[in-house]
Amino acid sequence: MFITFEGIDFSGKSTQAKQLYNYLKRKKKKVIFVREPGGTKLSEKIRELLLDKKNDNMTNVSEFLLFSASRNQLTNEIIIPYLKKKYIVICDRYYDSSTAYQGYGGKIELNSLSLVNKIASSGLIPDRTFLLDISYKDTLKRKTKTGTEDRIEKRKSDYYNKVAKGYLTIAKQNRKRFRILDAMQPKEEIFIKILKDLNI
Repeated sequence: MFITFEGIDFSGKSTQAKQLYNYLKRKKKKVIFVREPGGTKLSEKIRELLLDKKNDNMTNVSEFLLFSASRNQLTNEIIIPYLKKKYIVICDRYYDSSTAYQGYGGKIELNSLSLVNKIASSGLIPDRTFLLDISYKDTLKRKTKTGTEDRIEKRKSDYYNKVAKGYLTIAKQNRKRFRILDAMQPKEEIFIKILKDLNI
């Protein structure tokens, strides 16, 4: 089973993804956790380029293609081989992030973006995607606690509002795959809903 977690920065998606991974490990399940961008030697180098504040002049298209290159490497080097070995693969972000961030946020034409997403993912579609839904206004409260931000996290509210709305649009267009979770609920309650949905 291929499970992905999505949401804008500071939504809590990484926390829930890691908690699910640890839960399944305790249950002695065959499970692996990966993140985007990253997960392989090459993909981690691309991650450094993408998040480095020094690369402020990076265009939306360059950003998208770098994410896509990282995704293709991760998919073919790790995700597909482990799925073939009957593992549960948990991924912190996948191609829906590109649709939300570079498509709805960065205004890359959605049909072109969708085609590249399909190529980058080698046609692989997650079995279940959990969207941690939260407003940008609410993420600011969490953001100030960490005190650090990467190249993408320091973008303005207008951008993040478009991304958040984009995520909801994507979820509504893929109702069978997506589950929308209120990210403002207690972490424990969110996790119980995830387990109930997966029936594991």
